[in-house]
Amino acid sequence: MAIPQLSPEARAEALEKAKAARIRRAEVRDELKAGKLTIEQVLDLRDDPVVGRMKVSTLIETMPGYGKAKAEKVMRELQIAESRRLRGLGERQRAALLERLG
Repeated sequence: MAIPQLSPEARAEALEKAKAARIRRAEVRDELKAGKLTIEQVLDLRDDPVVGRMKVSTLIETMPGYGKAKAEKVMRELQIAESRRLRGLGERQRAALLERLG
């Protein structure tokens, strides 16, 4: 599939949209880290088009006391693919994640 050629205005608009999405995901991670949101509340946001695209591994790494190594271990134990995003979690995976981290 060829990359579409965008006009400068369309490119600027797309860049702004991407920036807003990154900011929104960062806000959710910051609120989770600060304790303003629980893991369950974040998982309930999976239907949000921006938050739903966050990787599960990134979400786990955001949790206090978890880093990259622990996040990878949890993902392996719960049989969640490394590339899985919040929107793509199945009900069993979601429940297992809540039981483990909640």
